[in-house]
Amino acid sequence: MAKSFGYKTKVYYEDTDAGGIVYYANYLKYFERARTELIYSLGFNHQKLNETDTYIVVRTCNIKYEKPVKFEEEIDIETYVTKISPVRINLTQNALVKGDLRVKADVELAVIDHVGKPKKMTDDLYQSFKSCI
Repeated sequence: MAKSFGYKTKVYYEDTDAGGIVYYANYLKYFERARTELIYSLGFNHQKLNETDTYIVVRTCNIKYEKPVKFEEEIDIETYVTKISPVRINLTQNALVKGDLRVKADVELAVIDHVGKPKKMTDDLYQSFKSCI
C-alpha cells in the first residue's frame, strides 16, 4: 500500500465563490501545496532541485468533483505516489472533509531541465519517490 502524505488547510472567504463554495480552480492550488510539502518531506526543495537543473512540472491533471467544500471547512489533502519512472511521477490526490471524499485528482508530473526537455531524476530523488509506493 502506498504511503499517504497529508496536508491540511482551512477554506478562507477568498477561496470561495459567491455561494460560499470553494471555486473549482482553487483545488489546483491546494493540490500543488500538498505536492510541494511531499517534496519537502523527502528532503528536497526547489532550490536543491534547481541546482541539479531538475524541474518537476504538471503534465496532466484529471479532477473529479464529488461534493462541494464550503467556507471555513478544513480540508485534508492526501497525496499518494502511484507510479514512478525516471522521468515521470504519477500521483492520486484526495481532498477530504472529516474523512469524506470531496475532490479527487490523478496527476502526472514530468521531470524536465531548464529548457523543457525530459530529464532523468537524480538517483537520490528517484529512490525517495520510489520509497513512497
